[in-house]
Amino acid sequence: MKIEELLKTKDKMPESRKLVLNIIVTANYITDKIAEALKPFAISNQQFNVLRILRGQKGKPANLSTIQERMVSKMSNTTRLVDKLVDKNYCERIVCPSNRRKVEIRITKDGLELLQKIDPVIDKVENDFANKISEKEILSLNTNLNELRS
Repeated sequence: MKIEELLKTKDKMPESRKLVLNIIVTANYITDKIAEALKPFAISNQQFNVLRILRGQKGKPANLSTIQERMVSKMSNTTRLVDKLVDKNYCERIVCPSNRRKVEIRITKDGLELLQKIDPVIDKVENDFANKISEKEILSLNTNLNELRS
C-alpha cells in the first residue's frame, strides 16, 4: 500500500516527505509486530532489548550506562526497565563491595532461558519481513538506511 493511501491523503507530497513518513510508519509497524510476538512472554520490546544486551555480555555484568548506550531506543528509562527485569528474576543487580554506588547488572539463568524461548519467535517475525524482498534489496536497504543516519 502506498503511503498516500495509508495516510488517506490526496495531496501531492514531496518524495522526501514520503520517504520520512514511510520510514516512520514502517518502523512503527515492525515495532508493533515485535511487541505482539513478545506479549505471550510478558515482556516489552525494551525489556527484550535489555536482555539481549546482557546476554551479549557473555556472563560479564554491565553497568546502566553501557546498557543505555546499546539500547535500540535511547528514550527508554533503563533503570525502570532493569527494575522490572529484576522483579521477574531475568537479571540481577550486583553491588560492588568496595564502592556501593557502583551497581552492575547481569542476566540470570531464567533470563537466558526466556531468550531461548523468544529467539525463534522473533526470528520468524524478522524473517517474515525480510522474505518480502530479495537478498540484494535487503543489502541495498540496509546500506541506504545506514547512509541516512550518517
